[in-house]
Amino acid sequence: MTVSRAFPFPFLTLILILILTLPISVPAAEPALTLHANAAAGADVPITIELVRWSTDAERAPLLAALAPAPAPAAAPAADAAGAAGRGGRAGRGGRGGRGGGGAAPANPLARLTTAVKTAPTLGFIWGNGVTGYSIKYAWHAPADAGRERIVLVTERRLGAHAPDWTPSPAVMPDAEFTVVELRVDAKGVGEGKASLTTNVGLDAKAQTLALDGYDAAPVLLKVTR
Repeated sequence: MTVSRAFPFPFLTLILILILTLPISVPAAEPALTLHANAAAGADVPITIELVRWSTDAERAPLLAALAPAPAPAAAPAADAAGAAGRGGRAGRGGRGGRGGGGAAPANPLARLTTAVKTAPTLGFIWGNGVTGYSIKYAWHAPADAGRERIVLVTERRLGAHAPDWTPSPAVMPDAEFTVVELRVDAKGVGEGKASLTTNVGLDAKAQTLALDGYDAAPVLLKVTR
């Protein structure tokens, strides 16, 4: 004779609740990039670069547009010029500095780029030896020469703001709040890094990325060791 034991309903309910409330371990997503570096000159400051993901094309577009050449102003129609001459050459109200004059001058490229950097999403951080990191707002990469990878990062704040003992001086762009960092690393993650602290920022139209103007001639700021 086979005897089966029936479990009371409250007991089964308790088992189900325990199963549903058990913590489930979800593996963390792998970072897009992790690099370790040291300042090439001055104090021996360890640097860690942690990037969650790369910028999308849509996220990069406003920063590229900030440095894009402004379109040339349209020439005034010949008929308007002739009409102005017929009225005594006063060029209408605009000739006396009135409402006919041009609008306010557009913001300079540095101001436009600063605004675009501030509004971009945070993609990771650059950490020094302090408790405050530098938010990465732009991240791009592509193959470079000699089997190396070219990486361009932009931080929202000036790199080295809390470590003046290793910040290059005098700076090329003293008014810039952000920093553009360009790296060249090999397959093992070993290489060098340079920054807009000592070099002007430009637009690499061919690669469609922000870049350092004259990277080859710029001094090395970081020694990347992964």
